[in-house]
Amino acid sequence: MKSLKLCDTTLRDGEQAAGVSFTRAEKLEIAKLLSESGVEQAEVGIPAMGKREQEDIAAIAELNLPMKLMTWNRSVPGDIDKARATGVNWSHVSIPVSEIQLHGKLGLTPAEGLNKLLGAAEYARSLGMTVSVGMEDSSRANMGFLVELVNSLYKEGIRRFRYADTVSAHHPGQIAERVSTLLGEVPADVELEVHCHNDFGLACANTLSGVAAGAVWASTTVAGIGERTGNAAMEEVAMAWHHLYGGESNVRFDLLKGLADKVIAASGRSVGDAKPIVGQLAFTHESGIHVDGLMKERATYQTFDPAEVGRSHQFVLGKHSGTGGVSHVLDQWGLQITPDTAGHLLERVRDYAESHKGTVPEYMLVQWLMEEQQRAQNAV
Repeated sequence: MKSLKLCDTTLRDGEQAAGVSFTRAEKLEIAKLLSESGVEQAEVGIPAMGKREQEDIAAIAELNLPMKLMTWNRSVPGDIDKARATGVNWSHVSIPVSEIQLHGKLGLTPAEGLNKLLGAAEYARSLGMTVSVGMEDSSRANMGFLVELVNSLYKEGIRRFRYADTVSAHHPGQIAERVSTLLGEVPADVELEVHCHNDFGLACANTLSGVAAGAVWASTTVAGIGERTGNAAMEEVAMAWHHLYGGESNVRFDLLKGLADKVIAASGRSVGDAKPIVGQLAFTHESGIHVDGLMKERATYQTFDPAEVGRSHQFVLGKHSGTGGVSHVLDQWGLQITPDTAGHLLERVRDYAESHKGTVPEYMLVQWLMEEQQRAQNAV
């Protein structure tokens, strides 16, 4: 299976999430971590937003990271001038490609939209910039128009195109079919990037399907932050590509948790304790059946070793725990108990978990054991 390339847009689309605003220091740190984690390219902002954004982008460029940088721009010369002034050479030039967006947002026909995009791309290239073309709302665009657009821009020297499922209009089967059809009608050296949103919880699945169907690049954000319900989560796409598709990538899996922690903290948002790969509870187990299986053979309840992403299995005590979990926790404290004692303690664990709607702290289990042992001594 081919190697996956990532164009991460945490610093652009990720920051577009409602209420998210990164400081310059945070942007610089995130950019460094993205590069260290093996991301090939990062989309680092929108120069047209203003002077502060331009200065932030320029500061990232001055880091001279081995990772390629890209800015997002509308198909207007003014945006491209601002992009060039930041020192970032890759210019992503975007325009809506569905009739509903072309007409509704810009009042343009498809032909007028194509001419506008061609003019902007040619202008950027005349300034010595490398151009990536963004096809906003690709999922609702006429396929014939997409083919015409890519082939027309290809003649102008453009090789990189972004297929955007802007409003989450695809399921995995649809995006695979659309990507395959589009690539079958354009030159073989076109590099397609898929950019998926998560309104139906399918951003990761759609991204993987698009890449499996022939796209070269996956557009992602760390922890999936982004507009509305977010984007495809970089860590989920990378890990699933490796383990479920047998594909390769340059991603440093062991650095994903630290990267996610930084982005989540800087965003001021919570992505949920059960978030795959990076969530606090991603490898935490309470169920007695699961804990028992894991203690005997880790492969019983894991698809991959959490150590790959710098994590480890954690066992907690709660309503669904078994005596094996109780004994295991106490064994970690150097305390051995009989099966009868484990049974008594388990009753207390379940009562506590139900009344408090939570897990039982380990120190409390140790305290209960001491109480059990004291009662036994008093009864003698």
